[in-house]
Amino acid sequence: MCGLAGFWDRRCQRFEPAIFAMTNALRHRGPDGAGYWFDGRHGLALGHRRLAILDCSDRGRQPMFSASGRWALVYNGEVYNFAEIRARVQEATRGSYPFVGGSDTEVILGAVETFGLWETLTQMVGMFAMTLWDRERAELHLVRDRLGIKPLYWAWHGEVLLFGSELKALRAYPGFDPPLDRRALAGYLSRSAVGGEHTIYEGVYRVRPGAVLSARSPGKERLEERRWWRAEEVVSEGIRSPFMGDEEQATDELERELRRAVGQRMVADVPLGAFLSGGIDSTTVVALMQAQSGRPVKTFSIGNAAARYDEADDAARVARFLGTEHTSLIVEPRDALAVIERLPMLYDEPFADASQIPTFLVSELARRQVTVALSGDGGDEVFGGYNRHVWGPKIWRGLSRVPPGARGHLGQALLWLSPGQWEALIERAGRLGGPQAAALMGRAEALLGRSGAASTKTTPSLAPWRLIGDKLHKLAEIFDVPDAEALYRRLLSNWGEGPRVVRGMEGAPRTWSWEPEPQVASLAERWMFRDLVGYLPEDILTKVDRASMGVSLEARVPLLDHRLVAFAWRLPLSMKVRGRQGKYILRRVLDRYVPRVLVERPKMGFGVPLDAWLRAELRPWAEALLSRERLEREGFLEVAPVQALWREHLSGRRSRAYELWNILMFQAWLEQHHRVSARRPFGGSLELRQVPGMGRR
Repeated sequence: MCGLAGFWDRRCQRFEPAIFAMTNALRHRGPDGAGYWFDGRHGLALGHRRLAILDCSDRGRQPMFSASGRWALVYNGEVYNFAEIRARVQEATRGSYPFVGGSDTEVILGAVETFGLWETLTQMVGMFAMTLWDRERAELHLVRDRLGIKPLYWAWHGEVLLFGSELKALRAYPGFDPPLDRRALAGYLSRSAVGGEHTIYEGVYRVRPGAVLSARSPGKERLEERRWWRAEEVVSEGIRSPFMGDEEQATDELERELRRAVGQRMVADVPLGAFLSGGIDSTTVVALMQAQSGRPVKTFSIGNAAARYDEADDAARVARFLGTEHTSLIVEPRDALAVIERLPMLYDEPFADASQIPTFLVSELARRQVTVALSGDGGDEVFGGYNRHVWGPKIWRGLSRVPPGARGHLGQALLWLSPGQWEALIERAGRLGGPQAAALMGRAEALLGRSGAASTKTTPSLAPWRLIGDKLHKLAEIFDVPDAEALYRRLLSNWGEGPRVVRGMEGAPRTWSWEPEPQVASLAERWMFRDLVGYLPEDILTKVDRASMGVSLEARVPLLDHRLVAFAWRLPLSMKVRGRQGKYILRRVLDRYVPRVLVERPKMGFGVPLDAWLRAELRPWAEALLSRERLEREGFLEVAPVQALWREHLSGRRSRAYELWNILMFQAWLEQHHRVSARRPFGGSLELRQVPGMGRR
């Protein structure tokens, strides 16, 4: 795992200061060394920071060149089937290709030289972002993996093409000072992440998952995009060629695919481990790791000192059963709060999925012992694990039977009582009404769990009634949706009113751009597809990449093996979502390794009590960021609605923690990158580091 950076400027005669600055901005992604190369004839500079995983010798250093010298490569990621590809290269060249090391980087170059770029990409199994320079044709290719696991950004700076693994690498280029995109800011405030091909900056873009961007002359033409993998085509093929076996056969086949995906991701020349929460996804990954390992797998989990958010004991029980070497850390509030001031630099653009905090903490814990950690991310998107997949279609069927006008009145009725009054009433009704009351309110709890909190994957239960009053108020907001598409957007949105607070915005907010949608029969499958191509790369994978690479840890996601994704789409929906339960077929595989009692439980996760923190420990920090004078001076957000939101939260009438978190993460990011003074969360002055290329706005 590494970081890459570079630029292409035909007028450039001296490359050292610029490429050094760009590459050094990515030091956290690759602490084991740096490499640079400059093509003086064409003005192309390549830089690389290395986190050595395979062939840790100098033979694995980058930039690296093919045997003929035609191709130059800087690359971030892992190709798990590199040994198979190497054998194909040797077979095709009759053993004449002169491999000298054992890295997957060298195998990529050998394959490109032997088969060409397109065929090489279709053979590769893994996660990667790479820049490939064809010296013979003076052609540059920017490539990103199928599902968007690894990031890659690009931009024009005049006639100079810039590219890199993170935005901070582009910002380090001298004089590069792009304006903020207010439409992207509006989209971020709704979804907690900037999505699609856009970034928070105007004119700065992401390479889309499964795409190759090619340029032949910087400053003369736009980059040509070609898609070498499309999720829509994979889904359509799965529908055309459904799995014809029964449930037992499907479970057998899924187990084989999972074992292969996990086994290939256990190859490393450095210490390896796994994140273990005790839930379905991470337990499945760890169980299959331990089944293929000759010694105990190192596993890591964190717990919260606040018991209602803690899952450390559940993870420990799973670890004892599987026989892993488990490390668990109970985090005090001060530990989590200390992470907050690091988030703006870590995530590089506004990002407000609050589970970013525990993700960073568990990554930091794992990095003390290992360099690679396997994660269970992706299971929800692939196997229908989100509550919106299970409950969303049912909710819409019920809503659609009620006339829109009547639905509006029902929504207003839910607002008659305050959140606190609802909580008291429901808790009393639950004690009196038994399982029927519990089931009814459990649906609201399941459907409206927030993405950054412990309730996201919680199995409904009467206790604790955590923030159920706030969730009923949020439920009222979906009663007036005109159709199922609007319902999905509303459920995915963290703050429907977010775009209205952006000052001076012209046009519609930039939303996550989805692929052309396949023709699927069910609403749940349509939403699963959208999560796969939208929510997954823009939120989940961004969160995991920045948190893990922020501590120089490589996180691997076996549940997102593209062959596994293709197989899942061949299965009928009934094998993924059944009754009140998602991930049905994945659970059946796990039954073969772990007793159901260890994982079939209300999953609380490591949540973050933002609502309480913002009224207490974080209040001085938040008030400084949300002050009227500051908001007026910056000119990005409307003052009145932001301050009204803050006052409502402080009053305790309703939790506005997630809407405020979106605003605060933007404000904190603005502070770090645009030199707006503010106080630290715990008092004292905050020394802001000048980011090269960024001035005060």
